[in-house]
Amino acid sequence: LYNIPTFYTLQYICWNIIGSGIFISPKGVLEHSGSVGLALIVWILGGCIAALGSLCYAELGVTIPKSGGDYSYVTEIFGGLVGFLLLWSAVLIMYPTTLAVIALTFSNYVLQPVFPDCVPPYMATRLLSTVCLLFLTWVNCSSVRLATRIQDVFTVGKLAALGLIIVVGLVQICKGNYEGLTPQVAFEFSTTPSVGQIALAFLQASFAFSGWNFLNYVTEEVVEPRRNLPRAIYISIPLVTFVYTLTNIAYFSAMSPEELLSSNAVAVTFGEKLLGMFSVIMPISVALSTFGGINGYLFTSSRLCFSGAREGHLPSLLAMIHFKNCTPIPALLCCVRLPNTTTSLLYTHNLINYVSFINYLSYGVTIAGLLYYRWKKPKLYRPIKVNLLVPITYLMFWALLLGFSLYSEPVVCGVGLVIMLTGVPVYFLGVHWKAKPKCIYDFIESATYVAQRLCFVVFPQFDPIEISPIEEWPDKSSDTLSRKS
Repeated sequence: LYNIPTFYTLQYICWNIIGSGIFISPKGVLEHSGSVGLALIVWILGGCIAALGSLCYAELGVTIPKSGGDYSYVTEIFGGLVGFLLLWSAVLIMYPTTLAVIALTFSNYVLQPVFPDCVPPYMATRLLSTVCLLFLTWVNCSSVRLATRIQDVFTVGKLAALGLIIVVGLVQICKGNYEGLTPQVAFEFSTTPSVGQIALAFLQASFAFSGWNFLNYVTEEVVEPRRNLPRAIYISIPLVTFVYTLTNIAYFSAMSPEELLSSNAVAVTFGEKLLGMFSVIMPISVALSTFGGINGYLFTSSRLCFSGAREGHLPSLLAMIHFKNCTPIPALLCCVRLPNTTTSLLYTHNLINYVSFINYLSYGVTIAGLLYYRWKKPKLYRPIKVNLLVPITYLMFWALLLGFSLYSEPVVCGVGLVIMLTGVPVYFLGVHWKAKPKCIYDFIESATYVAQRLCFVVFPQFDPIEISPIEEWPDKSSDTLSRKS
């Protein structure tokens, strides 16, 4: 395991949040909000909600100091079934769908200059997305060092794209091109949005902010988490919100709402309008950013599979690593499954609603667990203890958002909910039922053996299933009082 020092906790959150979302979501946020002004408000409030959620996760991260994020906390608080449902939805929905969205964004930005006057062909975007996913999976299976080097190099593309958009947009505003941002114009609604449409706008924005909880997946590797977790949150979330807001202001300084909504690649259209002969820089920068985003997602996803195998909720094969390269090949192959039938039938913005709904559902269950854990173990020592108004405010917003989203998009959001609930019989048959016939255990053992031989994988130095549970930290205040008495 790596020891993540103080500075890199901040960097880790920022670079996991800032990815393809800011190049995809502006169109969806504007489409559902109906006006430029309300779209900007949604972006700012989306950052505030992410900040509230991350503060709650900071308390959970130091109270339950286990890597694995939401899954580890919910399993510890509510037990195996609820934890398994979160794990099931992540492995079956969130990871494959998010990878599909980022890969489709990559292919759209690469192909848009080739097809400037039309939408890139369906098969071409899918084929390029598939090639990108397979190549990066091979890289992550081959070498951890090569994967991290790629991540470092392609971070430059992320910075270049956003920096160029913001600088050019500010130059436009200084020249007086800000008519679309004046209050009279910005709050002109093309159509009056319903509450459900505003909820969907928040789901679109939340996709761009996803990643704020990724530091909790590596809590065991953070140096001095009691100090560094909240510090990273206090700095990174406002910083990302500021960058996202400036990026959207830059978009609206150069494009009318109609132009933005008709664009298949917002940043490319922005570059074509303002950069002239240098406009080719924009699709290249965004493609580099999304390419690095796919690599980063693949790199971190194996930790959740590792935690699931450690708890006995996933096959032990997923906790194995290559005997020579020390790469988690089975976990990577599990997370990179090509988009299934459901995702292939949905457009990119529907995919975002689909995965954001499940993401928010997981966040809410985890933060509800924080309140339940406070009631269940009130004397447990908590190095970080947020005000109760923080989780309560988040859960109120969470309930309204999911309720109205489900009402507005019953099919897209409902499919995700149904798939998540299919994990209930899987849990009772695969995990809870211990007295399975011997032939089933023999089959599992044989399949694991064959997969080990094919992938050349073994368990790490310790068996993850035999790790002892975390020890509860005593309440230091009660110890102090007992000594005084």
